Amino acid sequence: MKLAFLGTGMIVKDLMRTIDKLPLEKKVLFGTLRSKNETEKMAKENGFDGTYYDYDELLASDIDTVYVALPNFLHYSFAKKALEAGKHAIIEKPITANYRELEELKRIAMEKHLMIFEAMSVVHMPAYKALKEKVNELGDIKIVSLNYSQYSSRYDAFKAGTTLPVFDPKKAGGALMDLNVYNISFICGLFGEPKEVHYFANVEKGIDTSGILTLDYGTFKAVSIAAKDCKAPVTCSIQGDHACLTMNTSVNGMTKFELDRNDGTKEPYADESDSHRLLYEFQDFIKAVDTKEYDHMNELLEASSIVSRVIENARKDAGIVFDNDLKIS
Repeated sequence: MKLAFLGTGMIVKDLMRTIDKLPLEKKVLFGTLRSKNETEKMAKENGFDGTYYDYDELLASDIDTVYVALPNFLHYSFAKKALEAGKHAIIEKPITANYRELEELKRIAMEKHLMIFEAMSVVHMPAYKALKEKVNELGDIKIVSLNYSQYSSRYDAFKAGTTLPVFDPKKAGGALMDLNVYNISFICGLFGEPKEVHYFANVEKGIDTSGILTLDYGTFKAVSIAAKDCKAPVTCSIQGDHACLTMNTSVNGMTKFELDRNDGTKEPYADESDSHRLLYEFQDFIKAVDTKEYDHMNELLEASSIVSRVIENARKDAGIVFDNDLKIS
């Protein structure tokens, strides 16, 4: 894979910690002229093959895939342009600002026989795959409960009158899109699409700073909490009538869990590989592109589509509207 990284934000910086383990034939970095010093520094420190500041110039190069790690509201436009130029697209979570945008990207990719992926670390992690195999030991599922709450330093700026992208409805921000998307991917990856979705959000200036999402699966209920305006211990549990599974880490960084049976026996699991959490997904994407694993892509894309629909229904339930929702491409 010849990969272009779009952006120099926190997630790209995090990925740099494991970039030397990715089997990339070529890697280039795209930044803005405003961030040129930072872009050049990152490129030099991490062995990039070049930098770009003009997107059209980048798309005219020999790179075959772009990784869109820009603010949420830009995911669709940059990915669409890449696909139209014949490039595969890896798109940071959440894959698009709304479901309509995702459907359009899927249409273009299908027409051009290209691949698109959502960079959702949860579903690629060994601990998650191991947990999926243990769910059938729980008996009948009754309750699923996840809480991913962490106070954001950006919330201080928000309260003071400065609106950064993560708290900006014009840029598809909010706790649902930033944190709860991980919980939703975790739950829907295990149980599929829920029958009903309701979102009880704390909304300030048109954006959800925190909220409680309920997913009704008929025979059981799931509660997914995410907050950026307050903090709490991270907790995750799946409760059945035979046993429960518990974790005390956020699902996007899960490396261990415990199976606690009704008879009192416990079975812990731990991923001892010590690999960076983002390594697994990019190894998977590179392999899929290099070997043209379209069936695998479609499987992952269907999971992303379910999550996108859940988020859109949740936003509608809470009356949260993004500028992207009002645009017609």
